[in-house]
Amino acid sequence: MSKPIPRGSGASSSDGDESSVEEQIDSISSGAQRKSEPPASRSSSGGRGSPPPSDGDDDDNGDDEQRELGGQMTFLEHLDELRRRIIYAFLAVVITFSASFVFREQIFDFLQQPITQVLLDRGMEPKLTFIKPTDAFTIYLKVCVVAGTFLAAPFLVWQVWLFIAPGLYRREKIFAIPFLLGATTLFLSGGALAYYVILPAGLQFLVNEMGGKFTPILTALDFFNFELIIILGMGVVFQMPIIVAFLSIFGMVTPGFLFRNFRYAILIIVIVAAVASPTPDALNLFFWVAPMVVLYVLSIGISWIFQRRRKKKLAQALEEE
Repeated sequence: MSKPIPRGSGASSSDGDESSVEEQIDSISSGAQRKSEPPASRSSSGGRGSPPPSDGDDDDNGDDEQRELGGQMTFLEHLDELRRRIIYAFLAVVITFSASFVFREQIFDFLQQPITQVLLDRGMEPKLTFIKPTDAFTIYLKVCVVAGTFLAAPFLVWQVWLFIAPGLYRREKIFAIPFLLGATTLFLSGGALAYYVILPAGLQFLVNEMGGKFTPILTALDFFNFELIIILGMGVVFQMPIIVAFLSIFGMVTPGFLFRNFRYAILIIVIVAAVASPTPDALNLFFWVAPMVVLYVLSIGISWIFQRRRKKKLAQALEEE
């Protein structure tokens, strides 16, 4: 005979079966409810596979970083921004070109002063010539383009900055004003040095000393092309501290690197000066080498300042951690 099953054990088994069924029903209903929830609510529920909940500080840091970056831009948006900046720059040059064309004769009279003084010292009439019928129009066209570009230079540099600024952090955007003022001032300083110092000395050597036994026939177009190369070349050379400053901001150049390679830099400077100098004499070579050496030393100091700032910020970050 089989033993009777105790009433308590049967109750417990039936209760267990009922509880297991209820658990299955609850799991199925919770799963269906989870599927019906939108992705945002599921990710915020802290379930399996969702990222751990972050505190308010992490959210604030992410928002700050997003604000610093100025938002994300797609490739097409970058192209549209580039197109907009090019159009603005072109319109600025057109406006300054039109204004320069009104005063084209006065501008050219100012530009030909270095050669005028050299011809007066030689006892010749201070007038330049032209060969082709279109040379007069061509020379005024070039003069207005160059003058218009010089007048629009601050606006052009500003457009370049507006294009690259969205990709920089907020702490890097504080260099906008120093970048504009420094680049413009150095370029004008280089052009002024070429106009008032290098060109008179070079023309005096070429025309009066080397060409003393010849009769010069100088065309306005040839002289302006010669003068333009000298002025623009020296203006570009004077951008060396700005370039070094930006490379130092991103840690690509250090003052130690510049100081260790000082002798090689002097060699490169002499070679560049010999190629760019209009005359082979030592005086004009000195006029080109001396400013470049001074700019290189100034660049070392600028790089040291930015490296010191980087080290200071790194030390503060390590202390906060």
